[in-house]
This record gives sequence, C-alpha cells and structure tokens, in this order.
Amino acid sequence: MAFRYNLRMKRVTGIGGFFFKSDDPEKMYQWYEKHLGIKREGGYVGFRWRGDPDTEEQGITAWSIFSRDSKYFDPSRATFMINYRVDNLDALLEALRAEGVEIDPKREDYDYGRFAWITDPEGNRIELWEPAK
Repeated sequence: MAFRYNLRMKRVTGIGGFFFKSDDPEKMYQWYEKHLGIKREGGYVGFRWRGDPDTEEQGITAWSIFSRDSKYFDPSRATFMINYRVDNLDALLEALRAEGVEIDPKREDYDYGRFAWITDPEGNRIELWEPAK
C-alpha cells in the first residue's frame, strides 16, 4: 500500500536557515558583527527562538556566509539558499515527487536532523530540514 501525503499536514513549518555567498566571507562576518551585532559561534550564526503558541518549543534559525566558489548551492546559480523546516521529510518528498518537483537524490542525516534538496522552477536550490525529534 502506497503512503499518501496528508494535505492538511503542514509542508513547511518555518525557516531553518538563510545562506548566501560572498567574495570574502570573513570580512562579511566582521562587518555584520560590527554594524549589526550578528556574532557567529562555531562557524555560523544561530538565532534562537521559542515556539508560538507553544513557548516550550525551542528552535534555531541558522545564518551563514559561504565562499563565492562554494559548490554547496549547486546546481543553482543563485548566490543564496533558504533552508525550510519541515515536519515529515519523507512524506513531503513523496508529495513533491508526485507533483513533479525536481528532487536531488542526495540525503544527509545528522544527530540534529535530516536534510534533502529540491529545485524551484527558476533553478534555485532549496534545502529542506526535518529537525531531530
């Protein structure tokens, strides 16, 4: 029996991260810290937040600057990539596949969650992240 995606289930639950390219990431990190107070720790910036209305829920939105020659966004030609949080990565990918969305076969699993990538109609790479439960 094939799994059917529940259309009532949220597909995207929030923004997990925003990433962009720079000719000089170190210089950019210094600029953002000096002028906007955005300080990186452990190689990236993590904006912590609490859920609404469930204030017991805690999350993080990552913000990171990549080198201009980074291949992480490939095959996209865009200089940015957005990471969206999702509840059920497998179910969402199945629904997107059925809808004809381009899906990268690559998957990554870490102790903090699972990742997959899709491409929008204009060729922008989108990262999907199911945080660890």
